Amino acid sequence: MKTRGGRRRKLRFSKLYSFACGKASLKDDEHSQIGRPGFSREVFCNEPESFEAGIRHYGGNYVRSTKYTLATFLPKSLFEQFRRVANFFFLVTGILALTPLAPYTAVSAIIPLVIIVAATMLKEGVEDWRRKQQDIEVNNRKVKVHQGDGVFNYTEWKNLRVGQIVKVEKDEFFPADLLLLSSSYDDAICYVETMNLDGETNLKLKQALEVTSFLHEDSDFRDFKATLKCEDPNANLYSFIGSMEFEEQQYPLSPQQLLLRDSKLRNTDYIYGAVVFTGHDTKVIQNSTDPPSKRSRIEKKMDKIIYFLFCILFLISFVGSILFGIATKDDLKNGRSKRWYLRPDDSTVFFDPKRAPLAAVFHFLSALMLYTYFIPISLYVSIEIVKVLQTIFINSDIHLYYEEADKPAHARTSNLNEELGQVDTILSDKTGTLTCNSMEFIKCSVAGTAYGRAVTEVERAMDGRTGSPLVNKEVNGFHNMKESTDSKSPIKGFNFKDERIMNGNWVNEPRADVIQKFLRLLAICHTAIPEVDEETGKVSYEAESPDESAFVIAARELGFEFYRRTQTTISLHELDPVSGDGVERSYKLLNVLEFNSSRKRMSVIVRDEEGKILLLCKGADSVMFGRLAKSGREFEEETREHVTEYADAGLRTLILAYRGLDEEEYKEFNEKFTEAKNSVSTDRDTLIDEVAEKIERELTLLGATAVEDKLQNGVPNCIDKLAQAGIKIWVLTGDKMETAINIGFACSLLRQGMKQIIITLESPQIQALEKAGDKAAITKASKENVINQISDGKAQITSASGRPVSYALIIDGKSLAYALEDGVKNMFLDLATHCASVICCRSSPKQKALVTRLVKSGTGKTTLAIGDGANDVGMLQEADIGVGISGFEGMQAVMSSDIAIAQFRYLERLLLVHGHWCYRRISSMICYFFYKNLTFGFTIFLYEAFTSFSAQPAYNDWFLSFYSVLFSSVPVVIMGVSDQDVSARYCLKFPLLYQQGVQNALFSWRRILGWMLNAVCSAIIIFFLCMKALELQAFNSDGRTAGRDILGATMYTCVVWVVNLQLALAISYFTLLQHVAIWGSVAVWYLFLLGYGAITPTRSTTAYQLLVEVLVPSSSYWLVTLLVVISTLIPYFAYSAIQRRFFPMFHEVIQWIRHNNGRPNDPEFFEMVRQRSMRQSSMRPTNVGFTARLEASSNRLIEMNSSHK
Repeated sequence: MKTRGGRRRKLRFSKLYSFACGKASLKDDEHSQIGRPGFSREVFCNEPESFEAGIRHYGGNYVRSTKYTLATFLPKSLFEQFRRVANFFFLVTGILALTPLAPYTAVSAIIPLVIIVAATMLKEGVEDWRRKQQDIEVNNRKVKVHQGDGVFNYTEWKNLRVGQIVKVEKDEFFPADLLLLSSSYDDAICYVETMNLDGETNLKLKQALEVTSFLHEDSDFRDFKATLKCEDPNANLYSFIGSMEFEEQQYPLSPQQLLLRDSKLRNTDYIYGAVVFTGHDTKVIQNSTDPPSKRSRIEKKMDKIIYFLFCILFLISFVGSILFGIATKDDLKNGRSKRWYLRPDDSTVFFDPKRAPLAAVFHFLSALMLYTYFIPISLYVSIEIVKVLQTIFINSDIHLYYEEADKPAHARTSNLNEELGQVDTILSDKTGTLTCNSMEFIKCSVAGTAYGRAVTEVERAMDGRTGSPLVNKEVNGFHNMKESTDSKSPIKGFNFKDERIMNGNWVNEPRADVIQKFLRLLAICHTAIPEVDEETGKVSYEAESPDESAFVIAARELGFEFYRRTQTTISLHELDPVSGDGVERSYKLLNVLEFNSSRKRMSVIVRDEEGKILLLCKGADSVMFGRLAKSGREFEEETREHVTEYADAGLRTLILAYRGLDEEEYKEFNEKFTEAKNSVSTDRDTLIDEVAEKIERELTLLGATAVEDKLQNGVPNCIDKLAQAGIKIWVLTGDKMETAINIGFACSLLRQGMKQIIITLESPQIQALEKAGDKAAITKASKENVINQISDGKAQITSASGRPVSYALIIDGKSLAYALEDGVKNMFLDLATHCASVICCRSSPKQKALVTRLVKSGTGKTTLAIGDGANDVGMLQEADIGVGISGFEGMQAVMSSDIAIAQFRYLERLLLVHGHWCYRRISSMICYFFYKNLTFGFTIFLYEAFTSFSAQPAYNDWFLSFYSVLFSSVPVVIMGVSDQDVSARYCLKFPLLYQQGVQNALFSWRRILGWMLNAVCSAIIIFFLCMKALELQAFNSDGRTAGRDILGATMYTCVVWVVNLQLALAISYFTLLQHVAIWGSVAVWYLFLLGYGAITPTRSTTAYQLLVEVLVPSSSYWLVTLLVVISTLIPYFAYSAIQRRFFPMFHEVIQWIRHNNGRPNDPEFFEMVRQRSMRQSSMRPTNVGFTARLEASSNRLIEMNSSHK
């Protein structure tokens, strides 16, 4: 059977996993629950229209991931908007504006709120519409459904109903949770890819019951009827309990028969299945919980500032109301009116001297409305717009694009942009994150002899540490210079070089018989699937893991080519050591004992052409050496040495061994194994492991393999830059300690001279207790042991205080379990935070998440987790920022992340450039927002105080409304998107600049209050200069004096000029857009005043023809504007000049270096900059990375030289 590209798809059958079709009976207790609460679902297969099916009212297959529907959008979206305290406050003041208490018209108060809320709702609507489009695409996918009389026609997914029979073809997704009935294979198996469910790319094998395996044709379903009884919908992906009644017989069902929605059919032409769960009842949808809500620290602090401003607003309203009440009470004294213009003798309650307390209460409400301009109404929506635009720039950055895989960066949320500039600790996975997860067969040990002379990256790093050059090193008896003579094109997964066994030369080795068995085991003991290209004859493999693919490729390259798998056989092209020719040999595949994390090994049982039964086994050294027979340990000592060397070189090792079985022994095993396989109880896997345990003994050692998981390009450089930026890096890996340590050396997390604090439970005392089996004693002793080791480590660090010694903490999974307990975790964290590097080995996914939670909550600093696999999801969701690597382990990590990148090295630019920029922009933007609103609001307060707190606004109603919307918001949005204190090149050149974000130097309370003080000063200067300049004198040539309309317009003009020019002074990087925004905002004010003043006086009120007839002709207006604007900006300008000259911040130092090209034009200032840079660098010494390695080497040389003097 051919596929596209000339490939022939070879049969893949259940004998690969030694499955027999399900024959078990309903004996176990679990299935006795059918029909009880939680197990009440009844499905009538092929009878969706029946009465029994109809009365159960199961849900349809339509799925919806949208937040809103057409009916709920308006109420739910409005509720979301007014959950924000600022928006709710503006809503209340808008309602109050409809009463006589309002100091302005209701329309002018409500329209800005409507604009802001509408803009945010529009954004929500657009985002939800995109989700709706995705839902439409999924719901409208087509699948073949049985229409009756054995006819299958295409229908849309959304129309599927429980009980229908569907036919899914190769490479299609399953539209619902299906019960597998049959497949294109005789024994009703199929291969399923679950990448969308758990992130794993390896294929899973599923198998139908034997009683339905005959259903191979569409016509076979004409009269098919069956009834399923099973568990109710639930979120457990890995369990399924049910039974099927077919032809008056009951058959148990297990997860092996369930095909989950959104998984894909692979390497199988078609399957038939019955719909069990649809739509939101499917297990994948049941699992789809909303990701944890994450908010940045700046956003949380911004809320506190809003509350602070609310307090100020209420305070000044309260104080003003008291003063207003006192003034109102004294208005009529001895029959004389002090404020005669208010007509207190004929007043409403608002100014009635006889009811002064009530007037003060009403004034308080009026003042609250008047001072709403202290709160920036457009702040939230402006920040959302800026953050969305920032994510677009991150996604579009060509330097974050991985061309080889065609994967750009993808910021999946815009909430955390500024958080990227504040990361204190990075918690990283190793495999697939620091390394490529692309394995290469590089070395092996056979019959006690080491083969393979390729040099690993870890060996290069180790030789760099010891100072021995690789060019002069001999590897396994061969001079390394020979490597350069290899001109053969590289083979993916195979980087093995050794002429002793390549090109068939192994037949001349002293133990050729052992090498033959070794290579044969590599070619047979696996679950890989071969594909032969008919045009070239080349064989490629689809394997469950990169390791397994590397093994079969190595066997092929060394003369044992696995090329075909049938129902019962594995076929090889082998090199015959006698004739020297290639021969075909077939091995009958009897059983496969699968690999899992507890067994740490896999085995196959085969019968060779001579009738001998062989058990071939490969597994971890920790479990394999203990299974060797006494007579099978001939090469054990040498192999152990080689395995240790390979682990030191950062390689992943497996031990290979075999044994022969006699017929009786195999028969007894096979009966028990088949019985365990067919069990449907909860302990099925345990039963299988117990049977396998008994047969995988008395093995004969053949040797060991070593594969390299290479470091990704640029990892050491990236780690070095991040370390220079003061970011701490923790590695959380499932690898064993030796491998993790050596990868740590390769990527410069560890270095020579760094003291290692190793916490492990591999002590003789603990091992003795484990053999005794007393769990309580083991737990108690283990916990005490871990506490003692942590205390000893802390004592080491304390005793070395004051000396330039760096420490690395390395802890294994067993110890970590105790270190994370409540009474110990704070001690562990205290030790870890005093170490330069932390490596947690043999960590489970749960431990990774718990460590991340501990660092986040214990330090109170921003944490970033980065990983690529489904086992990293908990860690990514627990961290403040989760970064997913879109690598080879599926998309689960990416789907659970906040930001996705293709390579670890891109983290450098993401944090040091985009992180710093986003942090600085958002911080400056928020500070400026509060500045411009306080400046404006405080002029209103001063005017009201000047008018004896009469709740009269200084400005026209529409001036008030459009201040934040038209005249001051656009420039700050442009600044939030485009401003740069230093360029990307200088961000990377001076990584210490990143510490501004970690220390929150640009958004500290000192800086925030400084901007607020600047706003108060600006308002005072504007108000009093305008008042004095326009007081008691002619405003124009007609002798007209300035009234409230002229004073208000002049003050307003000054405010617009000041806040926009203040922004211009604060900007570091001008663009054309920035110029257009700043000068355009000022121009829009004049255009607005011109247009608004041109409409009827009933609408424009005090602004009617104000610009044309009053302001423009008056020279006083222009002179006052010029004088006030310059006077207001002088204090900030003077402060900035003094601060930059005598107390420059680090980014200002870099700006000075950039502008002067590093030349000391001002020697005195240059010396001060140099001293400050040295002080800042010494405050954050670099303890990891190759920079630290070079500094340590230099220090050692200096010490040696000084000791010789």
